[in-house]
Amino acid sequence: MKCEICSKNIETTFMGKILGSYTKDDKGKKHTICSECQKKFPTKEKILENIK
Repeated sequence: MKCEICSKNIETTFMGKILGSYTKDDKGKKHTICSECQKKFPTKEKILENIK
């Protein structure tokens, strides 16, 4: 999977979970965000503004 902000590959654990998070927008679509972008943009609103 790729981060939707920086387009970098998101690592997964051996169980298939991502090392990041999913964020839903107003329409209910899930976006994958890496942990580094989560640190850069601390609020959900700022994350959604920066999604490509």
